[in-house]
Amino acid sequence: MPPSLEALLTRYSVGPKYLTEPGPSDAQLALMAEAALRAPDHAELVPYRFKVVRGAAKEGMAALFADAARAAGKGEEGAAMDAERALKPPLTVAVVARIDLGHPQVPAHEQWAAVGGALANFLTAAHALGFGGKMLSGAKVRNAAVAAAFCEPGETLLGWIALGTPTRQAAGPARKGEGGAVLVDWHPPCKAHPERTDGPGPRSPETPPA
Repeated sequence: MPPSLEALLTRYSVGPKYLTEPGPSDAQLALMAEAALRAPDHAELVPYRFKVVRGAAKEGMAALFADAARAAGKGEEGAAMDAERALKPPLTVAVVARIDLGHPQVPAHEQWAAVGGALANFLTAAHALGFGGKMLSGAKVRNAAVAAAFCEPGETLLGWIALGTPTRQAAGPARKGEGGAVLVDWHPPCKAHPERTDGPGPRSPETPPA
């Protein structure tokens, strides 16, 4: 099996509690970004950005997460747990979409498809380089202060990729089945005889011509 295909077929999400140092280097992050750019992208709009959170910036993100938890009605214990989610991964990458709703050629759904393809390629490249990762979101992506901290005008925050060295072998559940579950043959729909609108309909075989 080609190594590239093996990377695709063996990638599973690895949660933050199973990630440890070291995280990816700048050169490795650049490779992940290059892989993201290879995803299909109509008109090459590149409707996404990957914003790296590391070092002291993790403390700032932890404070944002804690404040969002309090705003959602959580107590201090819940706020501390959300802050820990920002601190635990060696490195976090915020995923931000830039959708041009008024583009004359590329509708929004095609731009969102490009964002999803880029995200998948980024995660697969991380796996191929030996890292574990998981895309995380939750209610805090909809918190106005959190979104404003990561987004420029017109951008949408999708969530965060937690990245690091996995402490256990990634394994995937069988709940999705195999490719045959989503790969089907298409057939043109059967068409009934259309009703005529330019004159009388067809005669019955038993009716002789007038």
